[in-house]
Amino acid sequence: MSAEYATFGLAPAMRTGGVLADGAYQVHRDFTDFIVDGRPLLHRLSDLDAVSPLASDIPPAVFTDHLRRLLLEAEAPLSDGRYVIYGCPECEGLECGAVTAVIERDGDDVVWRDFAWQTEETADLELNGYHGIGPFRFRGEEYRAALEQLLPGPEEAADRRRVLLIGARVAVLAKLAAALRSIGIGADIAHDAAGVPAEELGAYQVVAFGRAVTDADRAAVREAFARAGAQVEYVDGLAPVVPLLVAQIELALDRSPVGQRRLRGLVAEGGEAVVEVASECRVRLVAYRLDALYRTRVRELFDGTLQPGAHRIPLDAKAVKGRSFVVARTMGGVLVTPVAR
Repeated sequence: MSAEYATFGLAPAMRTGGVLADGAYQVHRDFTDFIVDGRPLLHRLSDLDAVSPLASDIPPAVFTDHLRRLLLEAEAPLSDGRYVIYGCPECEGLECGAVTAVIERDGDDVVWRDFAWQTEETADLELNGYHGIGPFRFRGEEYRAALEQLLPGPEEAADRRRVLLIGARVAVLAKLAAALRSIGIGADIAHDAAGVPAEELGAYQVVAFGRAVTDADRAAVREAFARAGAQVEYVDGLAPVVPLLVAQIELALDRSPVGQRRLRGLVAEGGEAVVEVASECRVRLVAYRLDALYRTRVRELFDGTLQPGAHRIPLDAKAVKGRSFVVARTMGGVLVTPVAR
């Protein structure tokens, strides 16, 4: 086994939820990803739709159990000393498939080796092994320090995924709140933030404004949050289109470092969309527009795997006629842009 060391770290990551083009829902998951040699380990696994065991929305006791296992303070959950590195975002069932690896001590070092895709109790390395990934040797002190910093407060992360919706169109806000809740994001509706206790304002991560909210009302809301010492992201709704607004809010909720995101850029103009990705991944592009009667029109523009770099994708002229927007989604991120005229 190579004695060369790999660096180990952690970073916030997100599995985007959302209302998909076919009307289906995908659950939103915030989790902590493993950073190996400065790069998210998940990005090495192509377009895998999975999350690490260190998810912010699981009970604190379960979070701690997963953490203790990675610290080798508890027995491996699978045979042959194998640990789950990434699992299904919707459930914890092994039958859905998981990326597993052997984690073991070697002196003061910690080694991750024999990565495999596993759906049964025993992994078949010859058939399902990730032969191009690992082994990784980490310095034990660096490895433990990174994981132990999560021990004091996993319950804090579990409490912070709420959105405050402020606007005049109650019907749209109600549909938006229902869509957000269905994918695991808490949402409350209000006309303003006047009289709300500071501790309640501090529970929100994002405030989303409807287009009808006046500048004066927006300023009053911002002032209320500032007085409460609450740091939030503000979203100005582009249009009363629920899937579009969900995408905007999910982008605002993304706490992963910009340099470690798969989706790096999205521009739509001149009859084409330019999408930039950092690693190989499946990308879906969907256009939303409001017709002359303010009805929502949806068109899927692209669904395929892209290699790292910038890609030009033609836009269907009918799909982006008038006031329209493009949403790009991949497993770990979402971007939104108006179509420029």
